[in-house]
Amino acid sequence: MFAGLNKQQNKQMKAYIFPGQGAQFTGMGLDLYENSPLAQELFEKANTILGFSITDVMFEGTAEELKQTKVTQPAIFLHSVILAKVLGDDFKPEMVAGHSLGELSALVANGVLSFEDGLKLVSKRALAMQKACEIQPSTMAAVLGLEEAVVEDVCASIDGVVVAANYNCPGQLVISGEVKAVEQACEVLKEKGAKRALLLPVGGAFHSPMMEPAREELAAAIEETTFNEPTCPVYQNVIAKAVTNSAEIKENLIAQLTAPVRWTQCVQAMIADGGTEFVEVGPGKVLQGLMRKIDRSVAASGASLA
Repeated sequence: MFAGLNKQQNKQMKAYIFPGQGAQFTGMGLDLYENSPLAQELFEKANTILGFSITDVMFEGTAEELKQTKVTQPAIFLHSVILAKVLGDDFKPEMVAGHSLGELSALVANGVLSFEDGLKLVSKRALAMQKACEIQPSTMAAVLGLEEAVVEDVCASIDGVVVAANYNCPGQLVISGEVKAVEQACEVLKEKGAKRALLLPVGGAFHSPMMEPAREELAAAIEETTFNEPTCPVYQNVIAKAVTNSAEIKENLIAQLTAPVRWTQCVQAMIADGGTEFVEVGPGKVLQGLMRKIDRSVAASGASLA
């Protein structure tokens, strides 16, 4: 199907990667809107689909306004997907991946989802996650300087819900769960030699079992949405492997809300399959920074209109 996924062929492959929550900033997407009729058309279509002017918040809103769940996820998705579309013939992905929310951007970029369906799913995902956060107090914490196995073992030893949620790069993990359990895990992780183990300013325990209500809600929406066969493989967070079957893509996307984001493993798999040039499509440079920590020998840059 995708014979190019074989490093023995010595083919250099371009991979496009899409950022997740936390990459937003005031003014995001304004340059696209002002310089591309296609971008302007898509942004206006997004305002209609969402039922409010997300462009007003993206272009002129405060950092606090941009942090609203109903804004943050669609805003990052729109910036990423519209940039990819505006690139036109210059956008020719041979493999794609997205960090958490960014996986939906990646699925629009490789033809699995339409722009409209992708945006609707992102909006439903954001609202479902917000509702799940309100059910029970929960949080996340960044852990620096420990091996993955150590973090996993500590989480398993704590009473209550706390799990490894984001494998961002070697030595940088995020744990997620009930507030008390996460706080206890942080104390033990510091005793184990973590350079830092600090709570993050987030509203809930993303990518943990506590997102089960959101998973169920999003699953219903995903099942009702048309998923096309991809134009190139997508490396999905849940399994960190290339996926080319639309039914499997659906299953993994549903599982993603309660499963960890295996970003380190995704990037390593893409490199093993021949990825030599990685281009981040969307706001910020978070993923480029992680790329340098995962494998400095691989080129990483950001997509731009220039």
